[in-house]
Amino acid sequence: MQFIDQMQRTVTLSTVPRRMVSLVPSQTELLVDLGLRNNLVGITKFCIHPINLRNEITIVGGTKQVHLDKIKALQPDIILCNKEENTLEMVEALEKIAPVWVSDIISMEDCFAMIKAFGELFQKEKNALSIIKNIEGEWRDFNDFISEKPIKKVAYLIWKNPYMVAGKNTFINTLLEINHFENSFKEREERYPEITENELVKTQLILLSSEPYPFKKEDALLLSKINYTGEVVLVDGEFFSWYGSRLAKAFQYFKKLHALKS
Repeated sequence: MQFIDQMQRTVTLSTVPRRMVSLVPSQTELLVDLGLRNNLVGITKFCIHPINLRNEITIVGGTKQVHLDKIKALQPDIILCNKEENTLEMVEALEKIAPVWVSDIISMEDCFAMIKAFGELFQKEKNALSIIKNIEGEWRDFNDFISEKPIKKVAYLIWKNPYMVAGKNTFINTLLEINHFENSFKEREERYPEITENELVKTQLILLSSEPYPFKKEDALLLSKINYTGEVVLVDGEFFSWYGSRLAKAFQYFKKLHALKS
């Protein structure tokens, strides 16, 4: 059997994969929601959903560095990666162990395509379509909710010292647009550009993400010292950057976020 992943790579499988290593937290959660929890044999230390999963399954490292010997010992039928989360060097090394399927997510359509592909890969088509239908319903409902909301210029901070923001061609930027947040840094060439405090002052709203840098209330207070007069809001980064089945919960979170700000 041959499949084409989202990097347009051909992935050849001799049979339906039963032993899976997932190196992407959001995709790990998706696999569980597809009904494949018992097929997971290896995950990363960042695969925190469902909550007890890391107590049950072998942790093989992080998203940027893994223990190849541990993965090889697990004898996986397939390894699941992502263009942004994992490195090219990692994928090339993993291909010597087992077939590697790589996702590439920027748009909502990319998310739906990945979920559908997982359904086909693991013969869980019905479950995959159910998840997609659920997300689409939540998205439509949210679009009605957000339709009359004004558009605000925002900065979505992902890192500190130096400050870094989500830029164009990112899934975060897609979800910002859905929320009627205009990304102040979407014209930068870099996907995650470094910015200065002076550039932050020009935005109407600063969103401080809980990941990858865990921004806290103290960080919001620091911004007031640079003469920033706009809003500063701490946000759950999982709902702005995790694709897959978590999106079914994201739009309810966004509603609460807008209610908090109003």
